[in-house]
Amino acid sequence: MNTLSSARPAPRKLALGLFLVLPLIWAACVIPAQAATVAERAKAPQSKAPPKAAAKVSSKTAAKGRPTVAPAKRKAVAKAKAKAATSDLVLKSNAALVIDEDSGEAVALKNPDVVLPIASLTKLMTGLVVIDAKLPMDEVLEISSADVDTEKHTYSRLAVGSELTRDEMLLLALMSSENRAAMALSRNYPGGREAFIAAMNLKAKSLGMNSTHFADPAGLSNRSVSTARDLHRLLIAARAQPLMRSHTTQLESTVHTNGRTLTFGNTNRLVRAEGDWNIDLQKTGFTNEAGRCLVMHVTVEGRHLAMIFLDSNGTLTRYADAARVRRRLALEAKSPNQPGPIATAAAASSS
Repeated sequence: MNTLSSARPAPRKLALGLFLVLPLIWAACVIPAQAATVAERAKAPQSKAPPKAAAKVSSKTAAKGRPTVAPAKRKAVAKAKAKAATSDLVLKSNAALVIDEDSGEAVALKNPDVVLPIASLTKLMTGLVVIDAKLPMDEVLEISSADVDTEKHTYSRLAVGSELTRDEMLLLALMSSENRAAMALSRNYPGGREAFIAAMNLKAKSLGMNSTHFADPAGLSNRSVSTARDLHRLLIAARAQPLMRSHTTQLESTVHTNGRTLTFGNTNRLVRAEGDWNIDLQKTGFTNEAGRCLVMHVTVEGRHLAMIFLDSNGTLTRYADAARVRRRLALEAKSPNQPGPIATAAAASSS
């Protein structure tokens, strides 16, 4: 009896032990696993891919490890580069005016109302007066001693006694800036040269060129003066005449006089640049007092522009200023949000 009774309690103790130990084993195994799962879920949002717009990578650039730049960002970078390239652009001519004829906008403005000698730009008015007179263009005119420059003693290939038609004289005066041709045209005007000069000044007043005065038909006199703003009015009036457009932009011309054949070229190097510029009217000018001058009507990036550059130092400055304007407009066409006018009257002291 005693043996049996003492052996029976062992299974009970074993069951009790298992009852106590099993919860501990479950806690040790299951709870950490659940905790790890929860931790992984908590971390999961951080490993998700960012929005498509920010993380879109092309297969080509992904292979190289470089993300693709969004089109909007590329455009912004291009605009910034264009702005940096043009923000410090300053015209070198001492007076300048560039007008967009379609909008009336002043694209460039520098000392537009300063009165200056204008040298052979004068010949644009000479041409207008000749055309207004409606004299026979095939009439033969002769160069005389009265047409020789006794003020600045400039050289001419037209010797005294040379005979050309009025149209040929006008062509050489406008295209090649021939002083004797301009003088001969004025001398063969009804009433002579004095009446011709009076007609020039009357025409200037009718165009609203109130700061302009003409003292001679060739621009040799320092008393032939104007402003960039007045010359804009003259440029537009000249452009309205087909003969003025064709004669000022002709590349060269060959004339026959006194048994000689002479070839004259255009004084504007941009006209001779063969397609680089779309110029439909132009005139150059130079004297020591006036500096180097240039007026043009051109088309740039589809915009019709009147360009006036006065009192430029150096042979190429006036052409370089025109090129600066053209480059600026080309950049504007690619990146529309550009700063305002490239030069202003306030910048006059920087020249």
